[in-house]
Amino acid sequence: MQLPRRKLTLERVEILLEMEVDEGGVQFEDYFPSMMEGLGAEGFILELCNGFHLLMDVEKGLITLESLRRSTIELGLQEMGDDELVWMLSEGDLDGDGALNQTEFCILMLRLSPGLMEGPKQWVEEMCT
Repeated sequence: MQLPRRKLTLERVEILLEMEVDEGGVQFEDYFPSMMEGLGAEGFILELCNGFHLLMDVEKGLITLESLRRSTIELGLQEMGDDELVWMLSEGDLDGDGALNQTEFCILMLRLSPGLMEGPKQWVEEMCT
């Protein structure tokens, strides 16, 4: 399913990927369940796709280590080290190419959201239809 693209603002990205960096590493605040409730499944997936487009290397159409490095600076998260960025890539890299395509990114985001994994069964049914 090809969803329409909207202009993604920095505010929307900060809400979508709310994270804090402290001495223990990156801590993510899980806003996905409330976003799913407010946006519905299609709107939520659209927001994930918008997040992918913000983080991806435009020429390659993939999220790469270099595009993640650039994004951490733009989002004020330059404290994140390459080891954390490589971990993020490897967690979602299903085809072994060292980068994330849009599908891998969306799957990773869903896997990293305990609230969505525990959410109502209707969310899963709505997302799969």
